[in-house]
Amino acid sequence: MVRELIRDAAFLSRKSKAATAADKAIAQDLVDTLQANMDRFFGMSANMIGERKRIIAICNGPFFVTMLNPKITGKARKYQTDEACPLLEESCSLERYETVTVAWQDTEMQSRVTILEGFQAQVVQHLIDHLDGKLV
Repeated sequence: MVRELIRDAAFLSRKSKAATAADKAIAQDLVDTLQANMDRFFGMSANMIGERKRIIAICNGPFFVTMLNPKITGKARKYQTDEACPLLEESCSLERYETVTVAWQDTEMQSRVTILEGFQAQVVQHLIDHLDGKLV
């Protein structure tokens, strides 16, 4: 189900709680909402649809990847960038990493590890910041 986007900075600045197997419907709604907003977003976090759960969805070519409880476990090649958040229509200069290793769970709660580079790494770092209540 496509959900309404939340733009309330007070809500978005609160940390998200761990996702569980019971949150599978939220994960699907997140993908549905991302698909409906592909003209503006390359990924979304669950708090962007009103759910304070540690779930993100990213576009990976023609596929969507849903990550529950994502955590950056490794990073390499720090750089400075100007980054904007289309949800809040704000931008700032911040530090990111060219390559990140992300540990996460799929919707069946199976553990996964992914190495992301370039733009996808930047998107995931941005979304994990959202889960941690950090607004860009």
